[in-house]
Formats: sequence, structure tokens, C-alpha cells
Amino acid sequence: MGDQGKVAQAHQDEELLTLLYGQFQRMLFSQVLCLTNYDRQWTEDVVQETLIRAWQNSAHLVREPGMLRGWLCTVARRIVIDGWRSRQARPQEVELLRPDIAESPDDTEQTLSVMVIIDVVRQLSDEHRSAVYETYVMGRTVKEAAIVLGVPEGTVKSRLYKAMHTIRRALQDRS
Repeated sequence: MGDQGKVAQAHQDEELLTLLYGQFQRMLFSQVLCLTNYDRQWTEDVVQETLIRAWQNSAHLVREPGMLRGWLCTVARRIVIDGWRSRQARPQEVELLRPDIAESPDDTEQTLSVMVIIDVVRQLSDEHRSAVYETYVMGRTVKEAAIVLGVPEGTVKSRLYKAMHTIRRALQDRS
């Protein structure tokens, strides 16, 4: 490849990275934020790493938006899983907290989100709340939750979908 070809390829790669960032950064950030327990710095690192991997594999990517979105979400999820595994392998760092330092804005934002979620969960029907409790709090699979609740798996899935939709809507209304 001549110098002009290399320059053209570099320009295309830069355009691709800019396009990926513009089109998928917000979606990836919101999805990864939940997976990282609202750790904004880690979330930003995961999104950046995901977009870099997309850029590195640009020759192999299917350019259809739906396929690309799925690929990006899968890569981001795997990066988070790897991060959780490496964090579990290392001893947890202990931070010294000084009571005279005010809460950072990120802590306040996370606290507000948690308060909104708790409030919304309290307003859910007993059926929806129990489905959320069994799966998200107790860590049960849909099948296990269905057995505990004495309902079909499809019912648990439906209740979870409706409950999560309600929670998401409340969080969106707040922001």
C-alpha cells in the first residue's frame, strides 16, 4: 500500500472511530454504568476500550447498526466481566474516608438514583416486586424464581419486564 493508500486508510479509520463514538457512546455508557455498579470512571474506561476494539476489528465488523450494536454490547459486557474477575482475584483496596470531605457529585447522583429506584420498587405491585426480589436481590434465575413464586417462567419474565420498564421510566423522568 502506497503512502496515499495509508493516509486514506488512516482517514477512514478515524472517521469510523468518530462515527462509532457519536452513534454508540451514550447507549454503551448507560448500559455499562449498570454493570459496573455506577462506577463512572470504570464505565468510561470500558466504553473507551470497547470502541477501541471495534476500531481494531473494523475490517471484520458488519456495518449494519443492529448487528454492530449487539457486537459492541457483547464486547462491553465481556470487558466488565473480565474486570469483575480481576477485581475478585486481587485483595480489595481500603480507602481512608475523611468525614470532613463532602460527598462528591457522583456519590450524590448515585444516591439519588438508588432512592428513586427504592421508591419505585415500593410502588410496584406485590407480584412485580417479588419477581424483582427473587431475581435481582436473591440472584435466582428466572426458572428458580418461577419455582419459588409458584408461577410459570413466562409470568416471571413478564413481571420482570414490566417492573424494569417502570423503573427505567422513573429514572428517565428524573433526569
